[in-house]
Amino acid sequence: MERGRDAAGRRRAPDGAAVLGALPVAVVVVDRDDVVLLVNSAAEQFFDSSSAVMVGTPLRAHVVADNPLYALVRQARDDGASVSEDGISLEGPRLGSRFVTVTAAPLGEDDGSIAIAMHERSIARKIDHQLVHRNAARSVTAMAAMLAHEVKNPLSGIRGAAQLLEQSVGAEDRELTRLITEETDRICALVDRMEVFSDSRPPQRAAVNIHQVLEHVRRIAQNGFARHIRFVETYDPSLPPVFGNRDQLIQVFLNLVKNAAEACPSQGAEIVLSTAYQHGIRLAVPGSDTPMSLPLVVSVQDNGDGIPEDLRPHLFDAFVTTKLNGSGLGLALVAKIIGDHTGVIEFDSQPRRTIFRVRLPMVMESRGAGTGRER
Repeated sequence: MERGRDAAGRRRAPDGAAVLGALPVAVVVVDRDDVVLLVNSAAEQFFDSSSAVMVGTPLRAHVVADNPLYALVRQARDDGASVSEDGISLEGPRLGSRFVTVTAAPLGEDDGSIAIAMHERSIARKIDHQLVHRNAARSVTAMAAMLAHEVKNPLSGIRGAAQLLEQSVGAEDRELTRLITEETDRICALVDRMEVFSDSRPPQRAAVNIHQVLEHVRRIAQNGFARHIRFVETYDPSLPPVFGNRDQLIQVFLNLVKNAAEACPSQGAEIVLSTAYQHGIRLAVPGSDTPMSLPLVVSVQDNGDGIPEDLRPHLFDAFVTTKLNGSGLGLALVAKIIGDHTGVIEFDSQPRRTIFRVRLPMVMESRGAGTGRER
């Protein structure tokens, strides 16, 4: 008998559990008391928790109790019909904040069980935000080119004049000429940092082992600014290589780890570095008819106080910072580099759990490197 067919030669219906597991939409089934009965693999990823942990626990252990989701579930249970709502923001202990379309439907068994499907809308929002981040980086690029020409060159003349004056003034006035010299040097250093934005050449990219990049960054951090911090590494060992520039990726993750270290508390500081492979995220690339797949996810998580609400919409803009002596160029540069890699950077932040996720393209076989993953 042919595999997949019954004795009469008819094709068998696919197994329901297999279909549920293959769906890219997170599905959770709850009983009449909103206790979790079943989750599919997409829901395990969505809630960052396994089926073994979730089944048998109340849904409120995973989604905060006052969320509009519960009203939708009650309505579906009371009406005995499927209901949907677009644009619900789900929040929970391991969720962060997710923007989703929710459909709740009774299972028709008269026991109050409800199937809840959650389709995350944030991918589109992330791509929109990434375009905003790129536009911010382009603004800095234009500013850097202007500063190099209109500011840096005159500053050199001011510095030279101050040095000449220092030779002919008294001791009391030398303090002022040295102040002029020091301040011009400081401004020139800031312009030098910004000049990196004016480099519009595409990065030289090849197969990069992202775990080697993260290990290099961790060693630098633990031998310097993050000596007091505990690092936790949760890596997918089968992850294919990133199509990227190793030096630039080191710069990106060193910046993210440094920010995480500065956000951590003085006691019990912890940074989690993780990698994962996720299907289904594609980004339209200017000049190409083929969307770029971004299945490689690299995350940097800290247990600090979180990002202030008023800074979140502008976090990747230049000169936005919470640091007393910060320039606010670090995350703008990160956004530029990730944009140059046709990737996406996003973040979720709440007290004791801030995560920056970088989604990157992998090396394809057509580029001359096998990855061990199906295409």
